Amino acid sequence: MKTALTELVGIEHPIVQTGMGWVAGPRLVSATANAGALGVLASATMTVDGLRAAVREVKSRTDRPFGVNLRADAGDARERVRIIVEEGVRVASFALAPSRDLIAELKDAGVVVIPSVGARRHAEKVAGWGADAVVVQGGEGGGHTGEVATTVLLPQVVDAVDIPVIAAGGFHDGRGLVAALSYGAAGVAMGTRFLLTSDSTVPDAVKARYLAATVKDITVTTAVDGLPHRMLRTEMVAALEGAGRLRSLAQAVRRASGFRRISGLSWPAMVREGLAMRHGKDLSWSQVLLAANTPMLLKASMVEGRTDLGVMASGQVAGVIEDLPGCGELVTRIMSEAAQVLRTLPSP
Repeated sequence: MKTALTELVGIEHPIVQTGMGWVAGPRLVSATANAGALGVLASATMTVDGLRAAVREVKSRTDRPFGVNLRADAGDARERVRIIVEEGVRVASFALAPSRDLIAELKDAGVVVIPSVGARRHAEKVAGWGADAVVVQGGEGGGHTGEVATTVLLPQVVDAVDIPVIAAGGFHDGRGLVAALSYGAAGVAMGTRFLLTSDSTVPDAVKARYLAATVKDITVTTAVDGLPHRMLRTEMVAALEGAGRLRSLAQAVRRASGFRRISGLSWPAMVREGLAMRHGKDLSWSQVLLAANTPMLLKASMVEGRTDLGVMASGQVAGVIEDLPGCGELVTRIMSEAAQVLRTLPSP
């Protein structure tokens, strides 16, 4: 299936595996690439040296295009961009809009730039700055998310920009791919669906928790870091939501203390990191500390398997996913379903 996305990045199928922290490592990314879709490494949870090693590991596992997701506001963003350019990575994606200069630097080096946005005005801004394509995530998507459903947001963005638009939030099968294409998208991006594959390194106990979830077990909360965050409703989330300000601060200090020991950050550095991640929001001190160590709360579940201590970002589609296929099987299934749907549509 050829679309503006497949032509832009040189992939076989218009499907993107998103750059999920602690999840989108070399094994998942290379398996996705080998399946003919676009795999994206999550670099925000890697050191600079770790990123270069991860890129080289992906290249040792596949000769197909893949991408790297970056935090545009990271202090070492340009150093990571240099690695992407030097290692010949095809795509750079961003959770937050990169600057005009950063987009230009990547494009001059032949790298395809694909930011993710949650509003039409943000899509218009990055398109005006020269982004090659844009991922548009509706409120159904996992992690930090907005309030507007994909079915409302997607057509707004498609009508507003003249670059390929990739739909995210609520996709997991071939029917969804066809629906996205009918809205004018050039493909779909999926996180939770790729997290729940046999190629994902997420511990089995965590995958089982996702598979057992219903759509009602997936919530949006601001209790973790002050920003709307879609995740599985766990005992930890319930405790954070039910705690008063003093209790929340005590819990945040306790967790932040553990993170400080692991990360080597000083208390002032942790506070600065948390303040940097506020994105203009008015957060309590407990939320500032939690914002600083949110990556470690994700690691507790996604790496260490601690469903009791970690947070589990999740799209609403977790409530309808029931199996753990390999990436090759998943992509083949989605494309087969899409073809079947297209065959059953009435002719114009």
